[in-house]
Amino acid sequence: MKNLVRAILAAIGAKKIGGGKCGCFGTIFVFIILYWLLGYVFELF
Repeated sequence: MKNLVRAILAAIGAKKIGGGKCGCFGTIFVFIILYWLLGYVFELF
């Protein structure tokens, strides 16, 4: 369940941050970074 919430939050953030001029590769890159960072956040709780 945590991984699903983590993926959804990373996808929303990637769409907002990387959805501009960067295109598909920028969005994927931002998604990977956010997914990785959210892993640390969910480990704390």
